[in-house]
Formats: sequence, structure tokens, C-alpha cells
Amino acid sequence: MDGRREEEAIILDFLQHGYPFDTRPSHIKTPIAQAMGTTNFTLLELVPRKEVFLQPLEHVYIGDDARDKIHHVNGKILHKKLTQTARSQLSHVVAQLVEEKASFFITFFNKAQPLNLRVHSLELLPGVGKKHMLEILAAREERPFESFDDLKARVKSLPDPKKTIVNRILSELEGIEKHVLFVRL
Repeated sequence: MDGRREEEAIILDFLQHGYPFDTRPSHIKTPIAQAMGTTNFTLLELVPRKEVFLQPLEHVYIGDDARDKIHHVNGKILHKKLTQTARSQLSHVVAQLVEEKASFFITFFNKAQPLNLRVHSLELLPGVGKKHMLEILAAREERPFESFDDLKARVKSLPDPKKTIVNRILSELEGIEKHVLFVRL
């Protein structure tokens, strides 16, 4: 979404005894949390502080200042490395973040530009073809969109814009998209 580093993350899964496939003795394994950054939708692997127990969907601070629950960030992880629990939480977390950051996504609909002579960035959204793109462009010429509901009301044939954004972010996280619109990989 932007160039800033992640300051906050949402826990997707907490593995108190580390990864099950880690063959080291259990007293050497470190607890691991899989999380998603709230700014750039980055998938992260976090190491909590000793004696800290994290819950799925819990918000944790991971910025540069003193962290109360997270010892350090191991780094980014790929979608395919997520546990089943993390994958099952992912769509819920993305939907929640899209709702919280609705103004950012409405700005995208209001300002999206062509990628080249043949493809507009709006067409990269699932379910949005040339017809929908032209309707969106015509409606935003009249006046900018103010909300997802406004967008849905003025471009009647458009699939649910919130779900469209969520589906696009999920496919970007899975690594199946050539162009990345919202996720910082």
C-alpha cells in the first residue's frame, strides 16, 4: 500500500512450541507467530517475548520502539509457508483491514490509471472487465466516490467492491498475480 514499514501486525497463528516439522529438541525450539502487517498486508514471522502467549486476531506492535509482546521479526514469509490455522484466518483479517482502510481503497477507485494502452489497473480487480471499468470511469468523472456503498450504488453492475478488493489481495498474497496493486511483497 505504501513504502512505510509495518508498525502493527495481526496474529494469524501462534505456535507455542515452534513449527512441528522443526526436528530440534523441544527445549531449543522458539515459539513462532505468523502474522499480517496492517499497513502493507505483508505476511510476517514473529518471535514473541518469553512467557508471552498470543491469540489469533490479536493486534501486536512490531515497530522500532519498545515492543511489549514481540521480541523480534524474523522476516517476511510466503503464503505457502502459512499453517492451516493462519490460512483460515487470512480472509477474515484481510476483510477486516479492507473495512478499516476503506478510504484508501475508495481513493484507488477514484484515481486508478491505465497500466498501458491496453490494460487499466481497475481491470486487474477480479470480476472487473472493460465494461465495468468504463462504468467506473464515467461515474467518477461525475463526482468522486465517497464509500463502498456509494460505488456500489452508482455502478450497479459491479460486483461487491469490498469482496473484489479482498479477493485481489488474497490472490496477490498467494503470488498468482503478475501485477501487485495492494500487497508489499
